[in-house]
This record gives sequence, structure tokens and C-alpha cells, in this order.
Amino acid sequence: MSGLSTTTRLLRMFFGIFMIVIYFGMAYLLIINFFDWNATLFWNCVRYGMAAILAAYGLFRCYRQIKGSDYYFTRRN
Repeated sequence: MSGLSTTTRLLRMFFGIFMIVIYFGMAYLLIINFFDWNATLFWNCVRYGMAAILAAYGLFRCYRQIKGSDYYFTRRN
């Protein structure tokens, strides 16, 4: 059994969900050009590329959150 308290587990869960929302939110803001970047071909490619990377990382974090995997092995049985 892990030595983490219930409060620590809840805080880690809420922080994980918060970061997922942040990554998807930033991807959405880049797609709609919220930051008003120039509409040249180069900046559109950069914007959509960064949006794709942020959304993919958000999906990865969401998968890890649902699966319950943890890099620090604090969820060991």
C-alpha cells in the first residue's frame, strides 16, 4: 500500500484534470487564432502544429489520468 494520504491523492487528481483542461484550452485558443498572429502560411503552420502537439499531449495526459499510471510509482498496489 502506498504511503500517500487521501488528501494528496485528491490534489494530484485535481491537478491532473486541471492540466488536461489547460492543454486542450491552449490548443483551442491556437486553432481559433485568439492571440491574433499574422495569417501568413508560416505562422498558420506553426499555430496548427502547436495546437496539434498540445492536443496530443492533452490526450496522453488524459489517458494516464484515466489509467492511473504515475511516473513516480505512487499508485502501486
